[in-house]
Amino acid sequence: MTLADQAAVTTRQDGRVTDEHGDQQPGRPARPKRRTFTKAYKARILAAYDALPEGSPERGALLRAEKLYHSHLEHWRKQRDEGTLAATSGKPARSPEAEELARLKAENKKLKAEAAKLEAGNAKLAGELDKTQTALDIAGKAFALLQDISSSADSDEN
Repeated sequence: MTLADQAAVTTRQDGRVTDEHGDQQPGRPARPKRRTFTKAYKARILAAYDALPEGSPERGALLRAEKLYHSHLEHWRKQRDEGTLAATSGKPARSPEAEELARLKAENKKLKAEAAKLEAGNAKLAGELDKTQTALDIAGKAFALLQDISSSADSDEN
């Protein structure tokens, strides 16, 4: 490569080497493309992985052989469970009905958690109410006992 050739070649901020016109240098590899997976491939890999015993080294071997990460499987399982298993590894486009359903499920989960919290608070308050009623009952009996003693002392003086 001559000095003139070196001057014509620039390295961009993203690390790609381009010529003076911004074109990719010939002989240099282009940016890698994201892999896409078919529905059938995803289903086959999920079935093969799930068929292996949990914690077995074969599971890791399967992922290494297919050059996959565990997060791929988690994402695919979620898609399968939601019924939105897409043909690509990207996020599927969701219909308005699916978005509304997801929003309602999230709201339902939040309301159930809030109801459980309120139920625990109610149980605590019920316990405190029982203690207060018992204390009032004891105080009432003590007052009645003191009245009896006072009235009997008054009648003894007479």
